[in-house]
Amino acid sequence: MPAPPARALELDAADPGHRELFHVPPADGGDHRSTAYLAGNSLGLQPRATRDELLADLDAWARLGVEGHLEAERPWLPYHELLTDPAARLVGARPTEAVVMNSLTVNLHLLMVSFYRPVGRRDQILIEESAFPSDSYAVRSQARFHGRDPDTTVVRTDDAAGYLARAGDRVALVLLGGVNYLTGKLLDIPGITRAGRAAGAIVGWDLAHAAGNVPLALHDWDVDFAAWCSYKYLNSGPGALAGAFVHERHLDDPRINRFEGWWSTDPATRFEMAPVARPLPTADAWQISNPPIFAMGPVRTSLEIFDRIGMPALRARSQRLTGYLAELLDQVVATRPLTVLTPADPHRRGCQLSVRIGRGSAAELTKRLRHEYGVIADAREPDVIRLAPVPLYSTYHDCWRAAAALAALVEEGR
Repeated sequence: MPAPPARALELDAADPGHRELFHVPPADGGDHRSTAYLAGNSLGLQPRATRDELLADLDAWARLGVEGHLEAERPWLPYHELLTDPAARLVGARPTEAVVMNSLTVNLHLLMVSFYRPVGRRDQILIEESAFPSDSYAVRSQARFHGRDPDTTVVRTDDAAGYLARAGDRVALVLLGGVNYLTGKLLDIPGITRAGRAAGAIVGWDLAHAAGNVPLALHDWDVDFAAWCSYKYLNSGPGALAGAFVHERHLDDPRINRFEGWWSTDPATRFEMAPVARPLPTADAWQISNPPIFAMGPVRTSLEIFDRIGMPALRARSQRLTGYLAELLDQVVATRPLTVLTPADPHRRGCQLSVRIGRGSAAELTKRLRHEYGVIADAREPDVIRLAPVPLYSTYHDCWRAAAALAALVEEGR
């Protein structure tokens, strides 16, 4: 059974995190005022500073109208440039290699326009067995777009390095999730990238569950391209703008095709209204449309928090916090029909722990966790619940509440 809450409270006093920076929803069940929010791997909490940032941008529109493009406190015309440096630092990129734009799957498609180039028998796209469905849909549609049969072109495996060693000459593109959405497993991003590039393939990464969760060094790892969302661990709001990375060796390569639009061209000459784009050798060249300003403010607010605290400190607290939850879950599963799917090695996971409940509905269990105990987790049907103690705002007491509630509900079900 879980340890008594006294230890959790002692740990919170010694290792408090940054909960004060966020709005924590009130509990609608249980004996606690606030929710034990362990669904940050699905949607992060709202930073307290976000509302003021949004209101400031709205006020600029009200006061200035079109002149806000140049005269707002944060002028809209170059607004996206405010996000470039902190986004690059977050994922271990150079500023020329990163851009914030669009949504995650849109960015993956735009990048695959450039980097999925099937030739002859080298036409396969390698994804993980339990890839996020949107990634699967995206690569299958890319295969069809290129006249390939997605059932034979898209290869699913949980041993990417092994497959590349056996059949790498067939693989045109490797596209994997850095942290698996279902199991919470952190893949060996640098190792798989080396294996893919050694096999002659392009290697891209979906970092939806990795950005803001684990340290990344995309430039040094020699990743070809990557994309990530910002509404999970990056706390930028539902449907928030995403990010993209293109390694600098590709930025000025004339052989690379891409779709272009108004925002692809050199901003210094944008208003010359020339009919032919003149992109700069940066990731900005992959932009198409002018950015939505009211969607960029929350991303900027969040990135400032990550810049101020730093991923090394967050990763260290994440391993302590998730390690504590893992200890509690070990006690829970020892005598109950539950299985923890996430690797036990803290270096092979982020902050998400996935639990297979064995029988019953994961959606029904998470509903009861919320309404009876004030614990918010999320479900992946049919039988997996995901618990993510986020180092920015989750507490050790949140972890104890979740483990104790899970134990009680499973015991009741028996």
